[in-house]
Amino acid sequence: MIGLDIGGTKTRGIKVVDGEVVDDREAGSANVQNVTRDEAAANLAALFSGLDAADATRVFAGSGGIDTEADAEALTALIRPLAPKAAITVVHDSRLLLAAGHARTGIAVIAGTGSAAWGTNDDGEEARAGGWGYLLGDEGSGYWLVRESVRYSLHRMNLGLEPDALTQALLDSTGLTGPEQLIARFHDAGTGRRYWAQRAGLVVEAADAGHAGAGFMLDQAAHDLARMAAQVARQLGIEGPVILGSGLGMNVRRLQAGFRTALEEQGIEDVRVLDRDPVFGTIDLAARQA
Repeated sequence: MIGLDIGGTKTRGIKVVDGEVVDDREAGSANVQNVTRDEAAANLAALFSGLDAADATRVFAGSGGIDTEADAEALTALIRPLAPKAAITVVHDSRLLLAAGHARTGIAVIAGTGSAAWGTNDDGEEARAGGWGYLLGDEGSGYWLVRESVRYSLHRMNLGLEPDALTQALLDSTGLTGPEQLIARFHDAGTGRRYWAQRAGLVVEAADAGHAGAGFMLDQAAHDLARMAAQVARQLGIEGPVILGSGLGMNVRRLQAGFRTALEEQGIEDVRVLDRDPVFGTIDLAARQA
């Protein structure tokens, strides 16, 4: 089996033989919300070639942006030429988080390039919050954090203030010399969602160094992610577990702490941070389906 976790920045693939992971590789994103269809196809081809996966009998893929059956069919069509003998299953990547967290029911919260919450209860009912993409939502995501830091920098510029540590970090990372240049760069078609989301670490570093504005942004991100999780919990009538995953969720302690606190205030105490990468959830999901 080939298991895929297709995120906004990268695609991770594992090759599983007799229940054991025998290869584990990465390639660029194959999410067509973030890259062109041709680029997605090329990245998948490179990954399948590296995994020597042409004879795979099963492919289980989780990806952001799988909101309709048509979305799943479009991704399946990209995978099919690379694994012509395989049975292919495509699901929203939030399902990988729940499975990777060793849970059959509960709520998975993605906090990576984008954000979303998805859950299921014992009756098989499902609910979702967010996951609308960066133009409509993605609160608490890496892209959202950097967009807020750009807005913060532009507000300071309008007030006649000199660039502070956070603004200067943004300028240095983008090769710009003044905050006024951030406007054109942000609207440049050549700098998409990934370009900005990859700079989320600058906000985290600034917050860790005591920058009040960056700290506020991280705390707001935690609050927004918790709000989505709580909404799903109410809809499903469950109290957890809530599993926080993806790049920001698994690695930023201030975000994790704020997320836990916000959910505890709403009576949800079974909150976990994912302890293994979501791609390994494909193994559990494929086994259940089989």
